[in-house]
Amino acid sequence: MRKRFLTLLAAGAMGAFVSSAALADYPEKDIRVIVPWGAGGGTDGIVRKLTSIAEKNLGTSMYVENIEGGISATGISQVMSARPDGYTIGALTYDSVVTVPWQGLLPSYDLDKLKLIARVTSEPDAIIVDSDAPYNTFEDLLAAVKENPDSVKVGIQNIGSRLHLAILQLQDETDTKFKIIAYPGGAAPQKEAILNDEVDVAATSLGDFAPLLESGDVRGILEFSETTNPTFNTVPTAKEAGLDLRIGSFIVLAAPAGTPDEAITAIEQAYKEALESDEFQTWVASVGVTPDWLGTDEVTQWADETSQTLFNQMDMLVEQGVIKK
Repeated sequence: MRKRFLTLLAAGAMGAFVSSAALADYPEKDIRVIVPWGAGGGTDGIVRKLTSIAEKNLGTSMYVENIEGGISATGISQVMSARPDGYTIGALTYDSVVTVPWQGLLPSYDLDKLKLIARVTSEPDAIIVDSDAPYNTFEDLLAAVKENPDSVKVGIQNIGSRLHLAILQLQDETDTKFKIIAYPGGAAPQKEAILNDEVDVAATSLGDFAPLLESGDVRGILEFSETTNPTFNTVPTAKEAGLDLRIGSFIVLAAPAGTPDEAITAIEQAYKEALESDEFQTWVASVGVTPDWLGTDEVTQWADETSQTLFNQMDMLVEQGVIKK
């Protein structure tokens, strides 16, 4: 028995030595980057751009894979179950951190199965209108909704999502009532809806609608933020409009829990350098998104506090009968 124990101990030590030796040369193969939303959306574009720069810093190929479904839960679940060796990471958004855990969509979905690496962007939500809509300002829109409650159609994404919560909170703060229409699947269906005149108003980020804003097909009339958008600087902020509502999404990079610290540090540094690079800063200045870095030492506490605050708000809405869980 003693001999067998010593043999197992030696094998374990050798395994640790091999693992440590392997990490000394990390990375040695391609790194998979899971985006839990469809190709062509705002999250996809940002992650792809950052990753294309980060892979140069890491000295290895990084490939982005889009895995849609479950309001991001399908893709993030694959990150949770991946081997924790530093060769699979994923991009979490608001729904990954707030909506999916709160609704309990998947019993196996648990953020404790992840190691958060960094937050890379913040993206306030906004009110966007069709260029032909008779609302030149946010005040025009509010006046129309107050005159005819439940008549102005606003396109959101999923029922129970962040954007749904944003409109519900906006209605509460302004004593208005919109006709809310859901377009699941990200910003792409919302774009189609506003271009096809199914709705006159959409709630999402300015970055998601950047091409349509630049082409003049739509106008941004309010952003739920404190500071002016660096790209679309003519869009008024909620602060300027005298509103308390502040809400929006973000992108957080994460790896499976148990991923070695050496790999986490290497990935964190590569993306930090990518975010700060002239190439990314120049590019992001044209897409309406704010670079907003929080590193490994800070991002978990921020995510915990953010999610708990929003859980409490949504629980209150359930008690009031406004939404269902």
